[in-house]
Amino acid sequence: MKKLMITIMAITMIAACKSPSNVSQQGTTPGKVKLEAQMAAPNTLTQAEISEGWQLLFDGKSTEHWRGYNKPDFPAGWEVVDGTIHVIGSGRGEAGQGGDIITREKFKNFELALEWKVDTGGNSGIFYLAREVEGEPIWKSSPEMQILDNFNHPDAKLGIDGNRKAGALYDLIPAVPQNFKGPMQWTPVRILVYNGTVAHFMNGEKVLEYHLWTDDWKKMCAGSKFKDYDLFVNTAEEGYIGLQDHGDDVWFRNIKIRKL
Repeated sequence: MKKLMITIMAITMIAACKSPSNVSQQGTTPGKVKLEAQMAAPNTLTQAEISEGWQLLFDGKSTEHWRGYNKPDFPAGWEVVDGTIHVIGSGRGEAGQGGDIITREKFKNFELALEWKVDTGGNSGIFYLAREVEGEPIWKSSPEMQILDNFNHPDAKLGIDGNRKAGALYDLIPAVPQNFKGPMQWTPVRILVYNGTVAHFMNGEKVLEYHLWTDDWKKMCAGSKFKDYDLFVNTAEEGYIGLQDHGDDVWFRNIKIRKL
């Protein structure tokens, strides 16, 4: 638990690095040159990240770490373009045209980071601890961090207290603060999973935290659309990372993970 709390605190304090107290009289930030030198180009890792155990799930060119859900290969309907993984909008909602994609590897305790950009009116999601069940969609077994254009997609007004808006644990817990900036803007997010404790971060802020398999979790599921899905209520301890094809154009980049 100490390791988990240190990790959560480290992520939460990232924004504090921009404090005015760190700015010199000349208007420059001490260590700025060093910080810029350490910043990685898109879809690469810094030496610090490598030493911390991060690994890329997408290098900007190859889809070797990904395949279709219940499919052996990377599906049509997705493409690599301009250093991103792009789900090509079909206008068919969850039917999509390529279906969801998942990692080839399963993960248990981890920190996942990526950036997403959604088209106007778009909808998608990031799944984790997902099972692969033949004949069943991924969302019936997997928690989902929502991707949504809050300003133009009707799902933002459905659900309860914003629990279908960007960053939410879909249909269960809203993201607070709700800091989505708008369609066609890159949104950095992180998902932390450690022995059942889960936290979502969006635009540098922790927006929610919850605990799998507890009485509170089971009670929350019992009052939701997931109440009849046992594989969801009893979420797997280890599973796949998934990206959703919801029929809309969404782009992903800087996808990386480290095992905890």
